[in-house]
Amino acid sequence: MKKAFLYLHISVFLAGFTGILGKLIHLNEGLLVWYRLLITSATMWILFSLTKKLQRIATRDILKLAGIGFLAALHWVAFYGAINYANVSVALVCFSAVGFFTALVEPLLLRTKIKWVEVLLGLMVIGGIYIIFHFDAQYKTGIILGLICALLMAFVMIFIRQFVQRINSETLLTYQLSGGFLTLTAFLPLYLNWFPASYYFPTANDWMWLLVLAWFCSVLAFQLSAKALKRLSAFTVNLTFNLEPVYGIILAFVVFKENELLSKWFFLGFAIIAVSLIIHIIMLLKTEKKLTQHATE
Repeated sequence: MKKAFLYLHISVFLAGFTGILGKLIHLNEGLLVWYRLLITSATMWILFSLTKKLQRIATRDILKLAGIGFLAALHWVAFYGAINYANVSVALVCFSAVGFFTALVEPLLLRTKIKWVEVLLGLMVIGGIYIIFHFDAQYKTGIILGLICALLMAFVMIFIRQFVQRINSETLLTYQLSGGFLTLTAFLPLYLNWFPASYYFPTANDWMWLLVLAWFCSVLAFQLSAKALKRLSAFTVNLTFNLEPVYGIILAFVVFKENELLSKWFFLGFAIIAVSLIIHIIMLLKTEKKLTQHATE
């Protein structure tokens, strides 16, 4: 059990490190995501084919996963764009709005009951982001991109749930990322026409960090979280992943000294967001406790 928790926290730490790498890689954000998907999907096809973990799935499922992969690719483009136009800390703070968008969008798509408590907690997050948006005008473009990134991830998380019960995680992620790579390849010329890149082929330094991003923060992080999920509940894994923005912001403070560049309004907004996350975690813990008690009765 202790090893499973260790695997889980390492995977969350690696996920939080992606923002740092986005700052270290100087490619245009569209190209950055394209190279990341190229390396990651190719690695997964080789690794999971050799270990015989890939399932055969229906063509309809492949096409649906490709569409979800395209949304995930656009999410990453928006995320790294937010870093370029603002910084790592601001991008990660905006990413924490995923819960709010999920609470709003999921009932509309799945025709389920709205969880108003989650909506209210999400509004606290939006309120914190607004404080940063209103008083730190230099970050407005980055904040808008960060919110788009969070909205796209909400759709990805909602759509992917229909597959998790019947397709193993290795197959699911391999087809999703491969679909994301292929669809982004078709979309990239149009994107680069809108947002031209200063250069198109990665430098030696870019390649080094791209390999870290693809192999460690994508493939290895996925493998560790999958191993943790075998010993821990999905609830525990999802709860721990709430720490991803926190890890990322702390890393940004340490590596880039971003805390010295941010105003008091950022820290006020972040404090409000942190309170909402803490309340949500407490609520989830209470819900899990009640479910455990009912299961033992």
